[in-house]
Amino acid sequence: MASAQKTDSLADGTYVRKNGTYAIDSIRYTNLKLRMSKTRFSRAVYRLFFRDVYNKGKVTEVKQIETNPFTPYEGMVIRKIIIRQLNMLGESVYDTTRKGNQLENFLSKNLHTNTRQGIIRKSFLLFSEGDDIKAKVLKDNERLLRSNKLIVDARIIVVPRTDVTWMADVIVLIQDAWSLNFSGGFSGFNKLHIGLNNINVQGTTHSQLTRIRWDSKDTLQKLQFRTVYTVPYIGKTFITGQASFILERDIREQSLRFFRPFLTTEMKYAGALEAGHTKLRQYKREIDNTDVPIPNFSISYNYYDAWLGRSFKFPFENSFLSKNARLVTAIRHNNYSFKDRPEVRADTNRIYWNRSATLVSLGYSNRNYKRDVLIYGFGRTEDVPVGNLFALTLGQENTEFGQRGYVGVQYAAGKYIHHNLGYMYGLLNFGTYVKNKRAQQGVASGQLNYISNLIPLRYSFFRQFVTIRYTQGINRDPLDYLNISRDQGIRGIYSDQLIGTKRLTLGTETVFFSDKSLLGFRIAYFVFADLGVVNGTDKLRKSPLYQGYGFGMRLRNENLAFNTL
Repeated sequence: MASAQKTDSLADGTYVRKNGTYAIDSIRYTNLKLRMSKTRFSRAVYRLFFRDVYNKGKVTEVKQIETNPFTPYEGMVIRKIIIRQLNMLGESVYDTTRKGNQLENFLSKNLHTNTRQGIIRKSFLLFSEGDDIKAKVLKDNERLLRSNKLIVDARIIVVPRTDVTWMADVIVLIQDAWSLNFSGGFSGFNKLHIGLNNINVQGTTHSQLTRIRWDSKDTLQKLQFRTVYTVPYIGKTFITGQASFILERDIREQSLRFFRPFLTTEMKYAGALEAGHTKLRQYKREIDNTDVPIPNFSISYNYYDAWLGRSFKFPFENSFLSKNARLVTAIRHNNYSFKDRPEVRADTNRIYWNRSATLVSLGYSNRNYKRDVLIYGFGRTEDVPVGNLFALTLGQENTEFGQRGYVGVQYAAGKYIHHNLGYMYGLLNFGTYVKNKRAQQGVASGQLNYISNLIPLRYSFFRQFVTIRYTQGINRDPLDYLNISRDQGIRGIYSDQLIGTKRLTLGTETVFFSDKSLLGFRIAYFVFADLGVVNGTDKLRKSPLYQGYGFGMRLRNENLAFNTL
């Protein structure tokens, strides 16, 4: 930044030069303050998350918080990219004047290594010095930075040059997450487990998960070990690599994986390549005789799976095709070769067949993102997907018992409901193999998610979450069934007898976000109710209604990478 010695404070959405420094305000923060100053509820949200220690200049009126703040700078040339990394604790991308206390500064500087700036420039930015500013690219890049588990929050600020009107500097504000996460348990020297997950090894963005478990009384395997090493965004390719080595009681796996999803609508290519060996110890029951357990049995197989996708932009826009609409094509090929397995026949245990499949798909995608807070996070900016998707998949599978075709259809849509009634997401999915005009191993499923708007309650507020899921298997094998335990339907219970080929679940949860904090951890209280039915050959209405109820408290510090307590 020419003649500027430091980025001092954030002003009002305009850029002024004062005392040899730039006083800069984030346009996003300005828009937030403007919108949040209009109602009692929004002012309560503002008081909870922000300290008004800046932003004293003239505020430009905006219509929506989702308005792209980089649009006024479209076409300007990026002269310089400045990366400013905030301390992990005590500072905020919303208020760059906020400073941590001595303990927070000590922990940030001595127990954590910030992500290396060279890696951020090379692997995490979609733009370079000398590029023309594209508003959509900067907005997408801001979202990508926030979505990475290494980063608590991020902002991008454009600073126009005063001496050259067609050039601008770009400031990237980044706040890392805590990188070292420990786990463990001790029941005596005969039974213990320890684990370490370092999500940012020495600031390289590499992550390493290691877990060790010891149980001297386990007759199957006393010592268990797992390690997973991940390298995100290799070079400038946005390809992530991951190697896994697992040697545990019920799973042994050695695998290598490279993948790149469609991170933004502007990305033309995506794909994945994975290969490995897996050995599992499985515990199954016959679906039509759940009272009789089947002894555990081992399966092992070698596999590889690869797919490549290409996204095409439509050459025109209209009321139906937005600028984010894309035509997406993909091809996939995989192979599974079993070494150990239960007995297989032409009509039995088809999930254990040796097989190889080639699939092609054609889809339509129209997606965007809206910023929100207090959904699954406790204050960090969250990017909620809106739009719709349709995909048709066709293919052929070659097995040891002959060939069969495959057909699949998927539709998904997400949107904010008018009049501030909340957010709704729906998914419909159907897929099946076909042989001799008969469906095999098919599945039809649907899902509906509802998230209410934030509802004020004094200085706190709450959200209501509702999830409805339905799944039906089509001509599945007896060992290939559905369960409604835990995250598959009813939290807090597990039973290998709650199985079937048809499943319907309803889950509802109310979350109260408190304005209080405990040692830096924000607090949320929740109550939930889960209902579900599952059945095999009979109709669902003949199944007993299984129920689960609960309440509790969650604590989370957004600067930490481990899951909410």
